[in-house]
Amino acid sequence: MIRSVPWLSVALMISAALTHAALAAGDPNAGKIKFATCAGCHAIPGYNNVYPTYHVPRLGGQHPDYVAAALKDYQAGVRQHPTMHANAFSLSEQDIQDIAAYVAHFKPTTQPQPIRGNAAAGQAKSATCVACHSPDGNSVITIYPRLAGQYEDYLRKALTDYQQGTRHNPIMQGMATPLSAQDIADLSAWFASQPGGLITVQPD
Repeated sequence: MIRSVPWLSVALMISAALTHAALAAGDPNAGKIKFATCAGCHAIPGYNNVYPTYHVPRLGGQHPDYVAAALKDYQAGVRQHPTMHANAFSLSEQDIQDIAAYVAHFKPTTQPQPIRGNAAAGQAKSATCVACHSPDGNSVITIYPRLAGQYEDYLRKALTDYQQGTRHNPIMQGMATPLSAQDIADLSAWFASQPGGLITVQPD
């Protein structure tokens, strides 16, 4: 059984408070131009990162607060990925907010994405995830990522990185540590399979 941690309710109250702290307003039209350096990976359906190989995450419809926080973490080296660090390093605060606003303005898909794993098993194991990410992965707390429709293998990679400590977040590390490889596969299949979720950015 996947068990909750006692400090989760405290983390949620802090996160809810942070959600109400207004960030600098982003301009999606400016963000479209600034996204050009991101489009080579994030605007190509099915594009893969290599070494290790996994799908580059879908960003269309992601919460802007989360996108901004992720870019700042890459910028600071808290999240480690050489290409993302290089792309984020020179961004200003306004650049980050504009890019976040641009990717967020895409409407999520209404169709579930294809998966390989056991989504039903993942649903049964998802009880400790729903407080932050909602039952179907369409989180209502905007500093937490929307998971619905994300690539299944990307979700597996993220959970494994949290578990191994190569991706840093105390809440997620606590959640991921007790998971088996099968738990990770099942949870990833469940959230990846949910409709109303992320799409690949499709510049017009």
